[in-house]
Amino acid sequence: MIDSVNFLGLVVAVLVMLLLAQTLSRYFQIPFIIFLLFEGIIVGPEVLNLLNPAIYFDELLAIVAFSVSVIVFDGGIQIDMKQLRGYKESVLKLTTVGVLITFLGITALTTLLIEVPLQISALFGALVTATGPTVVGPIIRNIQICHKVGKVLELESVLNDAASVILTAVVFEWIVAELSGMGAVLFILQRLAIGLLIGGISGFTLRWFFTRGMLISKQTAKMVTLTSVFACFVLSELLGNESGILSLAVFGIIIGTSEFPYKETIKEFEGDLVTVMISLLFILLAAMIKFEYIIGIGGRGIALVLLMIFLIRPISVFASMWNSKFRTNEKLFISFVGPRGVVPTSIATYFAIKLDEIGVPGGQTIVGLVFLTVITTVFLTGSMSKRVAQKLEVIPMEILIVGGGKVGRILAERFDKRGENVVVVDISEEACNKCLDLGIMTVQGDAGDINTLIRAGIENAKYIVATTNKDDTNLLFCQIAKARFGFRGDQLVARVNHTENLQAFWDLGIRAMSPAITTAAVIDNMIGRPHLFSMCEVGGGGNIMEVKVTNPKITGRAIKEINFPEKSLVVMVQRGKSSIIAYSNLILEYGDIVTIIGEGDIGKRAFDLLHK
Repeated sequence: MIDSVNFLGLVVAVLVMLLLAQTLSRYFQIPFIIFLLFEGIIVGPEVLNLLNPAIYFDELLAIVAFSVSVIVFDGGIQIDMKQLRGYKESVLKLTTVGVLITFLGITALTTLLIEVPLQISALFGALVTATGPTVVGPIIRNIQICHKVGKVLELESVLNDAASVILTAVVFEWIVAELSGMGAVLFILQRLAIGLLIGGISGFTLRWFFTRGMLISKQTAKMVTLTSVFACFVLSELLGNESGILSLAVFGIIIGTSEFPYKETIKEFEGDLVTVMISLLFILLAAMIKFEYIIGIGGRGIALVLLMIFLIRPISVFASMWNSKFRTNEKLFISFVGPRGVVPTSIATYFAIKLDEIGVPGGQTIVGLVFLTVITTVFLTGSMSKRVAQKLEVIPMEILIVGGGKVGRILAERFDKRGENVVVVDISEEACNKCLDLGIMTVQGDAGDINTLIRAGIENAKYIVATTNKDDTNLLFCQIAKARFGFRGDQLVARVNHTENLQAFWDLGIRAMSPAITTAAVIDNMIGRPHLFSMCEVGGGGNIMEVKVTNPKITGRAIKEINFPEKSLVVMVQRGKSSIIAYSNLILEYGDIVTIIGEGDIGKRAFDLLHK
C-alpha cells in the first residue's frame, strides 16, 4: 500500500522526468516516450532501485485503468470519421483481418521459436496484436506525415487496443477451460455488443448535452467530459469485463466526429492530461522490467520480435489493404509503424499473476516477451520513423486551399495524388462534402475567422491558395495570412476572377493569376502554334514538377546524354538567379532546379533520376 505523501512524491518525480524527456526530445528530435522508457528503467529496481511498482501493484492496476480510460478516449476524439471517407474499409480490415493475421502469425512463430505450449503462445499473440495509441499518437505528431496515413494509423491503434483486450480475455478463459467453441464466439459478440452500445449511448448523450445551447463554462465542459469518460468505462466493465476500452474508443470517435461549441477546449484539455498519463504509465511500467525475464528468453525472443516487425506486420497490412487507395510507399510506412504500448504491458502483468495463481506455467515467459516486444518496437519505431518516412516520401508539403468549389476541388485532388498534405476550407457544407467524397481533408468554416484557419492547420502550411470566385474574399484571406501568420508573398497564390483586380494582388506581392487571361493565352497558342501549345498543355493526368539536381551520376552531363523517361520533357533550368531554356547540350550542375513536364507517374520517375 502506498500513502498519499509518497504517491504525490511519485507524481512530482514523474512530472520532473517528463520535463526532462521533453527537453531531450526537442534536442534530439526523437519522441519523448523513448526517454521515458530509459528513465523508468534507470529509476527501477534493476538499476537505481528508486522506484519499485511491485510494492503497490494493486494501486498500479487502478492507475493503469484510470490512465488507459483517458488515453483511449483521447485517441478516439482525435479521429473525425468524416475525414476518412474512402479509407474506412482499410481501417476496418486492419482491425479485423489484420488483427486475425497478426494473432495467428505470432502464435505460430512463438510456438516454433520459444517452445512454449500453444495456449501460452496464443495468449502472447493476443496481447501484442494491438498497436498502442500511447505510442502511435506522439510519433505521428512528431513527424507530420501524410494526413490520411496518420489518421488511419491513429484509428487503427485506438480500435486495435479494444480488439486485443477482448481477444486476450477470450484466450485466457480458454486456458482456464471456462470457454471453448461457441462459448468463445458468444463471449466476443457479447463484449462487442456491450462496448458498442455503452460507447454509442455515452457519445450521443454527451453530444446532445453540449448542443442543447446550455450556458455552461469551459471548465464545466471539461469536468462533464472527464466524468462521462470514467462513467462510460465503469458501466461497460460492470456489464461485461474487458469491454470498457472498446466503449471508450467508440465514445471518443463519436465526439471526435461531432461538432459542438466546446470541442476544441475538450481536445486541448484531454491532450494535456494524456501527456501526463502516458508519462506516468511508461515510467511505472518500464520500472517493472526484470532483466532476468528478458535474458531468459535469449536470442530466440529477439528473433521473434524482429519477425513480428518485418514479416507478420507487413503481411497483415498488405493483406488488409490489398485493394485500397494507398500507394505502396504508404503501405510500407504503415507496416513499419506498429509499436506496442501500455495496454499489452499492463494486461500481461495482470494475466501472468493470474496464471501463477491457478498453477499454469508460462506467466514469466509472457511478461518477458511482452516487455521485449514493447521495448524493441517503441525504440525502433520512435527512433527510425522520421527517417523511414523521409525515405518513403510520406512527409509531404502542407498546402491550405480556401474555396472548395470546382477549381479548389480539382486542385486539391491533384495535390493529393502528388502525395501532398492538402486541406480545403469552405463555408459551404455541400462543397465540403464533395471534397470529403474525394478523400480530401476538409474544414467547414469562414476562412476570415482566425480560429477556423488554425483548426485547418495554417500554422504548419507551406503554401496558401485562394480559389474562391470572390476577389475580395481571396484578397482578405491573403492579407490575413501575411499579417497574422507571417506568410511571404511567394507562399501565397490567388485566383483573380476580374482582371482589373490583378494589380491589387500584385501590389501586395501575392502571386495571382486570372483565368480569363490564362484562357486567352492558351487559345492564342493554339492558333498557328500547335506545337508550342502541346508543350504547355499537360492535361488532367499530367504534372509540372521542379526538381533539384542532387544525383552525382547526373551532374556534369548534358541533357541529351541523360536517359529521361518517355513522355517527359525538360523545359527550364534555374541556376542561381538565371533561368535557362533546356537545350540538348546544356550541362546540368549540382543544385540546378529543373522544370519537367510528365504524364502520369512519369514526372515522378524523372524526379527520382535527378534527385538522390
